[in-house]
Amino acid sequence: MPNALNVLDKPLQLCCGNGGYTREGFCYVPEGDHGNHSVCAVVTEEFLTYSKQVGNDLSTPRPEYSFPGLTPGDRWCLCASRWEQARQANCAPNVLLAATNKACLSLINLDDLIPYAVDT
Repeated sequence: MPNALNVLDKPLQLCCGNGGYTREGFCYVPEGDHGNHSVCAVVTEEFLTYSKQVGNDLSTPRPEYSFPGLTPGDRWCLCASRWEQARQANCAPNVLLAATNKACLSLINLDDLIPYAVDT
């Protein structure tokens, strides 16, 4: 997906070392990604606790999936719907707009992302 665009209509930048649906570190949204892993999030303890409470434990290592578990400050390609859910619960993590795929805009308003941006 070399032509993928971010929410700023520029080339999508690298989010993290191994995150996202493809585990390439880019928040690509290939055809089989029904979770829309498009938001480059900078996770916080508050968000990790919230995510675990709603059934998506991102902090516990899962070696069978080569997943080390996330800690505060880590970047991760997060499902757009989970980010929006966390925003509505007042615990959304910050985002890197340059690494957040434009595909998230089908579920999130850009105006809602901007206050959480750490790269503008």
